Amino acid sequence: MITTIKAEDLRKMQGKEGLILQGCGGDPQEWLDGINEMLTDAKVLIDGTKFSDVSVFEHEGLTNILFPFSNDVHLDTGKFAMWRLATNENFGSTWLSDYVENNLGGFQTEQKEKAKPDCALIGQDGNIFNLMGIASRTLKQNGMKEEASEMCSRITKSGSYSEALGIIGEYVNITDSAESDDYDDDDFDEDDDEGMGMRL
Repeated sequence: MITTIKAEDLRKMQGKEGLILQGCGGDPQEWLDGINEMLTDAKVLIDGTKFSDVSVFEHEGLTNILFPFSNDVHLDTGKFAMWRLATNENFGSTWLSDYVENNLGGFQTEQKEKAKPDCALIGQDGNIFNLMGIASRTLKQNGMKEEASEMCSRITKSGSYSEALGIIGEYVNITDSAESDDYDDDDFDEDDDEGMGMRL
């Protein structure tokens, strides 16, 4: 079965592994059939097994496919590792764990999802850097300095204003700012300004 997911869904797959191919334009079924054939010919897929369930997602303008590992798919791991290295240039072949770490800011943890503090953003200046600074300060005031740095890093790599807002919402509960103090630029740490080349 071929399913369509969001790139952010990959961050919820901690403890799982798989192969990700990047830049897979065209019919996903043709990719699935073609990769199964290639892996069978390379003796990576063994015991007559093959990938049947894959996930398609978009990220940074590319269509990508996740081939998740499961007990139903038998692999020669040594040959698979060599195949991935050999096809990296053509297919952007990478492991799920590496992709999430290098492109999506790492896996989400249950603790992070449960610990979102309230942050008064509604009614504030909507400039994304201003909102990021307020959210970062809120996280740090709640003993979440590491989360603040991770959030800022992900925002600066995001591709749109709406995506950046969505990332902020993953770390804080967005509330009304009517009764909160105005944001002071002096509270915006220099560390938050690293890598600010965001494409908004």
